[in-house]
Amino acid sequence: MHSLDDRKKRVTNVIRVLKKQFPDAQCSLDHKNPFHLLIATILSAQCTDVRVNIVTKDLFQNFPAPEDFASAPVEEIEEAIRSTGFYRNKAKNIKSCCTDIIQKHSGSLPENMKELNALSGVGRKTANVLLGVAFGKPDGVVVDTHVGRIAVKLGLTAHGPKEAVKIERDLNECVGKEHWVGIGHLLIEHGRTTCKARNPKCDDCKLYKYCEVRA
Repeated sequence: MHSLDDRKKRVTNVIRVLKKQFPDAQCSLDHKNPFHLLIATILSAQCTDVRVNIVTKDLFQNFPAPEDFASAPVEEIEEAIRSTGFYRNKAKNIKSCCTDIIQKHSGSLPENMKELNALSGVGRKTANVLLGVAFGKPDGVVVDTHVGRIAVKLGLTAHGPKEAVKIERDLNECVGKEHWVGIGHLLIEHGRTTCKARNPKCDDCKLYKYCEVRA
């Protein structure tokens, strides 16, 4: 892996280039409050944000608060989120998560990594989305499939693209805390539009000179 100083320089250039390309990069999950963002993020696993936004438009009208999910039969939740995939597991986690929010946190979302991470279906990625986007106090860079894959290609980590926790640790080390939220949004946009997992558009890539795993 490159030295820390080199990775810091690379990150500075990456952020500069991508900010010009995606000046409006932000969280693409529709939400009106932190709780809605939590549910949307859980649903986004193995599913596109576009599909999640379609589902949550009706979902949050029928289940606006933790109490609504906690009191509903799990089969009802399954049916409402079926098109997001893995719906049985997601429904079980959402119901259990909302029950914990009510019983352990008086109906309010905790605002720290330890307590968020302890909720059903909430890993570091989901917790970091909540802490960064909803509460403005990120615990680290959000590492989804795009961020993990691109971090490897840019030489920002020595770990494999599926080792999200280790990649996050490497990124937290070389990315300034003030950019922890923003770089996630930028790399996700880059992954969706240019550096795609299949058929990446290398000829259009503004970061190609930094890429170490070229198609």
